[in-house]
Amino acid sequence: MKNEIDLVYLWVDGSDPEWLARKRATTGDFQPNSETDDVARWLSNDELKYSFRSMEKFAPWVRKVFIVTDRQVPSWLDTANERVRVVDHSEIFPPEALPCFNSSVIEYFLHRIPGLAPRFLFANDDMFFGQAVGPEFFFGEDGWPVLRLKRKLFGKLRYAVKRALKMGFGHYRRMVYRSACLVEEISGRFFSGIPHHNIDAYVRDDYARAVEQIFADEVCKSQVNRTRADGDFHRSAIGLWALAIGHAHMHYVASRSESFRIPVHKPDFMGLYRRFRPKLFCLNDSQHSSADDRRRIVPFLEELFPEKSSFEL
Repeated sequence: MKNEIDLVYLWVDGSDPEWLARKRATTGDFQPNSETDDVARWLSNDELKYSFRSMEKFAPWVRKVFIVTDRQVPSWLDTANERVRVVDHSEIFPPEALPCFNSSVIEYFLHRIPGLAPRFLFANDDMFFGQAVGPEFFFGEDGWPVLRLKRKLFGKLRYAVKRALKMGFGHYRRMVYRSACLVEEISGRFFSGIPHHNIDAYVRDDYARAVEQIFADEVCKSQVNRTRADGDFHRSAIGLWALAIGHAHMHYVASRSESFRIPVHKPDFMGLYRRFRPKLFCLNDSQHSSADDRRRIVPFLEELFPEKSSFEL
């Protein structure tokens, strides 16, 4: 299997005054404690720098890295490195979707990145390689991606019971459930597993077909939402659709040693990491995190990944 696999990141620096001015002019101020528009959605704690370090240490076979962002460049990034390219929203977005502060919408246009390899990985800037992994961790011998899900028992019944008991779903879970329903409508199959919230794998042509043909109406309706909104089409539908047509391999995450989401408001990052030694992990910031929680991020990542990568100045 050829190792022509790229890695795509979404990144934003929410402390940049020019970016802040654009966001406030478009969507107003941040909404504290909001699941969709809290400041946690935009803050940068230099996670991207350490994610690059983790990739170079544990997945050096990645061909090229693309950073999708809005008129920003990380201050530490060596843009002369031929293996990295910063991609501005304006290069891949339709004009009517700009400006955009909705990560779900940004994800619709990844397949338009100039020069993107036929197979690629996708990550947010808070996702990391925690142990050595090869291309076969993400793609089968036939070239189709491995779709990692977390098992949720009882399928649709579980959602029906929660609704009957008036147990609310968060915004993210509502989007994921809607993705499963959309795929069921066109394939007759309902997948009850939910995304593992970590680095994912895709085939570029299938990604393009899903966005531009299969779910084109959903994408068109959602792309005008400047920040996250109920009813947004979610990327998880792309992976589930690929699974439904036999263009992906379903894999339920067996343990936190494989893929681990560490909430930033948890007190002991290093203790959790050492306990599970995950192959992939995500430091998931949210409206539940405090400034003190976030101050622990860089010391933790610096201890894990102290050596500069070739992508740094």
